Amino acid sequence: GYQGMVDGGDNIVEVSWESVSSILQVGGTVIGSARCKSFRTREGRLQAAYNLVQRGITNLCVIGGDGSLTGANLFREEWSGLLEELSQKGKIDEDAVKKYAYLNIVGMVGSIDNDFCGTDMTIGTDSALHRIIEVVDAIMTTAQSHQRTFVLEVMGRHCGYLALVSALACGADWVFIPEYPPEEGWEDSMCVKLSENRARKKRLNIIIVAEGAIDCHNKPITSEKVKDLVVQRLGFDTRVTILGHVQRGGTPSAFDRILASRMGVEAVLALLEATPATPACVVSLSGNQAVRLPLMECVQMTQEVQKAMDEGRFVEAVRLRGRGFEISFPTFQYLATVYDGQINHGTNFNVAVLNVGAPAAGMNAAVRAAVRVGITEGHKMFAVIDGFEGFARGKIKEISWGDVGGWTGQGGSILGTKRTLPAKYLEKIADQMRTNNINALMVIGGFEAYLGLLELSAAREKYDEFCVPMVMVPATVSNNVPGSDFSIGADTALNTITDTCDRIKQSASGTKRRVFIIETMGGYCGYLANMGALAAGADAAYIFEEQFDIRELQANVEHLTEKMKTSIQRGLVLRNENCNENYTTDFIYQLYSEEGKGVFDCRKNVLGHMQQGGAPSPFDRNFGTKISAKAMQWISKKLKETYRKGKVFANTDDSVCLLGMRRRNLVFQPVAELKNETDFVHRIPKEQWWLKLRPLMKILAKYKTSYDVSDSGQLEHVAMHSPKEAETGAI
Repeated sequence: GYQGMVDGGDNIVEVSWESVSSILQVGGTVIGSARCKSFRTREGRLQAAYNLVQRGITNLCVIGGDGSLTGANLFREEWSGLLEELSQKGKIDEDAVKKYAYLNIVGMVGSIDNDFCGTDMTIGTDSALHRIIEVVDAIMTTAQSHQRTFVLEVMGRHCGYLALVSALACGADWVFIPEYPPEEGWEDSMCVKLSENRARKKRLNIIIVAEGAIDCHNKPITSEKVKDLVVQRLGFDTRVTILGHVQRGGTPSAFDRILASRMGVEAVLALLEATPATPACVVSLSGNQAVRLPLMECVQMTQEVQKAMDEGRFVEAVRLRGRGFEISFPTFQYLATVYDGQINHGTNFNVAVLNVGAPAAGMNAAVRAAVRVGITEGHKMFAVIDGFEGFARGKIKEISWGDVGGWTGQGGSILGTKRTLPAKYLEKIADQMRTNNINALMVIGGFEAYLGLLELSAAREKYDEFCVPMVMVPATVSNNVPGSDFSIGADTALNTITDTCDRIKQSASGTKRRVFIIETMGGYCGYLANMGALAAGADAAYIFEEQFDIRELQANVEHLTEKMKTSIQRGLVLRNENCNENYTTDFIYQLYSEEGKGVFDCRKNVLGHMQQGGAPSPFDRNFGTKISAKAMQWISKKLKETYRKGKVFANTDDSVCLLGMRRRNLVFQPVAELKNETDFVHRIPKEQWWLKLRPLMKILAKYKTSYDVSDSGQLEHVAMHSPKEAETGAI
């Protein structure tokens, strides 16, 4: 860190391509970090400037939290003054002062707390959530067995993001965070809630406390205090677990690796384009879009949050934190507080939820959110077992608040899911809709769900029963649904692929000179192969979207042959299952084996259905919960709009929608309008955002290729959004 810049010597070294090999899967930082007192003094910064000038360095990329970034900005502002002083002291000559007159700085935010304004996700947050969720999932099994209450303390002295999101992701009963001090008398309401849950046969209670949690008098709420309260008032067997530094450790998640890789590229582009006139900037993510923001605007806004909290202006603090944060707390309250449909005094609407397609991790979180939000809105919720096929057979039952308890962390699909399309069962499904008086449909699934909605809306002319609001929430590991950048389940699958590749790379490094060919799922969609390759540091990824021929295969083999001459004697190649019907995994394996004779040997590995299983990742739980809650609110709105003369009648295109994440926002799009964007033969969208990241993977694997910078972030100002925007906002 700055200490190394002040000390100089061997702390500043030139790095080569191989210096950073094999560090992608290592947690923490291999170049070390330190809190540096001397850099806070002018003498320290003077020494640092001298060390940089000695090596002709005038571009700095700083990865850290708001403290590190503020320090960097001050260093830049003082730069010319520091050089003048060095020249007066005779340490550097006048030429050096002219030659190195300007210092350019770009920041990347690395902080597990996600407490930096202007960016949706800081580097490291997702990995910290992975650690927390692993622990919570493990604790849940023991708590369930012993009928215990667990109080978990997570990091976050000034920011409750980790606590809030992990509470959402594990379906906690209560959460304490610095930004939302509980109202007077919270002790009573919490105890009432815990005992109600016990009475409902819930065998465990989970309470999450951020280390900086406070009450409305600014007094700390500690995990011990919460435990004592539960024991004294309710007599429940209660345990405290403080997660501590576990949250900073471990291997980075797939999301963090891809985020950091994208940000690293942005940082270099920003430095290349920087001029003395441009302000120091931070590269960050807004939704799924890379953006550049003036560093000091972000720092000032981050400090504003703290100031607002110190002065007790909590509503303001939450608004400054950004859209994602602002939506999370109401969503948590919505899903954690039991309503028996009394809030809207019952609307008499019946809403059915079903899963369609292959199982995807996070489907259950989406069903849980849909059911609970639906009940809160006053509807009667029905669950359909086994997709459209089950629907036709009458496998439909009312589902209550308690029925979906504990579903968030479960993988697969508890309701059961099938790939069957509704076309051959239209009559029977219409009968079931009529018999059960279903007024709206929510379909959670993949490409089949999208096709299913198209078929149902086409059948409206013949069957009035289908003239009801219908919404689709994308859930498939393949991430091949048109109209959405992400689908529920893809992040979990990506983590599975990344974990497996990490292990395989270790095995390959041990045996030396070995290349692994790994086949991933995804149908014709190359998302998993491409992003898996980026996150695992692969040498090549073969996908259907980018046609390849024998010459490219040969070039890849030659590339690996060259690589084996270096100190990194291993190779990793990913292949999407349907990338080419003739160049199969076996073919590529045999080709590499033959061509690599005497230089490297080959192994192959087909990952198969393990990519659909496993407990959902924090991202999928969170994404599934929020997108599903939003879809349910849309249904309520549509039901009110289309209710006429005692019945619901909706037959316009905009009453059959897909809710998708598009760049920065969640948008409802009529499925009819998405037809033109779809390649129905190969079941993929015609345009896919992640193809822009293809060259990045190749560059990182040392191929010479051009990188399209047209999509790189332009400098913009930190947006202060209005409360209205929060409703339409990001995740």
